[in-house]
Amino acid sequence: MFVPSLLVCISVISFRLGHGLDCFRCGSFNGSDPHCEDPFHHNYSVHYLASPCLAGWKGRNGLFPASQCVKISGYVYGTHETITVRGCTIDSGTVTLDTELGRQSHCGVMEYDDKYVVGCLDVCDEFDACNSAATLVGPLLGVATMLALFW
Repeated sequence: MFVPSLLVCISVISFRLGHGLDCFRCGSFNGSDPHCEDPFHHNYSVHYLASPCLAGWKGRNGLFPASQCVKISGYVYGTHETITVRGCTIDSGTVTLDTELGRQSHCGVMEYDDKYVVGCLDVCDEFDACNSAATLVGPLLGVATMLALFW
């Protein structure tokens, strides 16, 4: 009885993801918005949740439902000002990785608002509001699902 219920939940989640993600949208520069910084607490986050999160699509006018949530965290090179930005993006389907923000999570140097940021870009599309914090939610959810299926 538990396994069919779990499969129905997974199907509903998969169907929901096809309609765009809900993602947190906020920015904090040098601690200007402590509720946007890590650790990110959901108690203060309701007004940050964009449902659905809309983003620009390369080569098109307007805003469209997001395919990935993103979080950028790090510091500005040269000034060491801290930066945390949560938002969303769309994979435009082009073949060049350098113009597609949501293709993969990575750490290093990136350009944001004409500044070089040393830090990490975390990308997720597993569930709504998945850009809340850098955690092990994805792997833990997978382990929990496997345990439930084989229990």
